Amino acid sequence: MSISVNGIEITDSDVQQELPHHAQDPSPVKAATEALVVRQALLQAIQQAGLIATHANEEDALIERLLAQEVKAPTPTEEECHRYYSHHPERFRSGDLAEASHILFQVTDKVPLAALRQKAEEILHRVLDDPAAFEQCARDFSNCPSGDQGGNLGQLTHGQSVPEFERALFALQSGETAGHLVETRFGLHIVRVQRKVEGAQLPFELVKESIARFLTDYAKTKATRQYLEILIGQMDIQGIELSYAATPLVQ
Repeated sequence: MSISVNGIEITDSDVQQELPHHAQDPSPVKAATEALVVRQALLQAIQQAGLIATHANEEDALIERLLAQEVKAPTPTEEECHRYYSHHPERFRSGDLAEASHILFQVTDKVPLAALRQKAEEILHRVLDDPAAFEQCARDFSNCPSGDQGGNLGQLTHGQSVPEFERALFALQSGETAGHLVETRFGLHIVRVQRKVEGAQLPFELVKESIARFLTDYAKTKATRQYLEILIGQMDIQGIELSYAATPLVQ
């Protein structure tokens, strides 16, 4: 069955053109298709509002206009910012430094995720039982260029890695390996810290503006997703079952 939104077909050629934008996703074809469904729904909403785009660049501008008009996000109060600061003190530290290593099991369409996870769990248990085996396992199994150096990533500070990896990394102590696989958009990681240097807590006054920006962006993202879920729910979509929890946002 072909994929369509209110009778407007999304072709294989459309998906092929969209695919490069989702190369890092665990399911690139599905992610590209979902993004096109969302975009087509937005374009139809624009037409229903009486707006007509004559070229692709104008389409993007009109989508931004529509979202600005339909999506409203509250501005966080200082109390909300302070609450976030109190609940996540580890995110507001200066000078934290970790000498990190990892073993990456990259998620690709060619390898079933269940089989990849099973292999990664096997290697994780091996290095937990025998920490001295970490470097050789990185050389033998890691899909990251750092594998040639035994998985060594060098010295990392906050903001230099994706959030999921960073949270796991800075939760470890010197010489410790995470007791579970860390999942990121790059795949499954076994994470180890050789040495960790603690920094200092930043005062609230110094970071409250960045917290406010983060909370505003988070609220806007959540509101946008809710709007898209409602919009898509009003459309006649054929050929694909969207997971609303994974509904892609338009960039």
